[in-house]
Amino acid sequence: MKEVLQTIIESLVENKDQIQINQVDGEKNIVFEVKVAHDDMGRVIGKEGRIAKAIRTIFKAVGNKEQKKVTIEFID
Repeated sequence: MKEVLQTIIESLVENKDQIQINQVDGEKNIVFEVKVAHDDMGRVIGKEGRIAKAIRTIFKAVGNKEQKKVTIEFID
């Protein structure tokens, strides 16, 4: 899952070398902490959070398939 998230984020940002994704696994949940360059944060979140919401929706569906709750946090 982390690799898929990495690919999605890379396609959105200009500073690909500043992407940091930290995965925290729990018994029934997975938390991804995503850090990007300050200039790229708007590209990842999108207008009114639409892109971030779409990314979260995709990973919610993937998490349901594996019976885990997936949370994605965008950290500035």
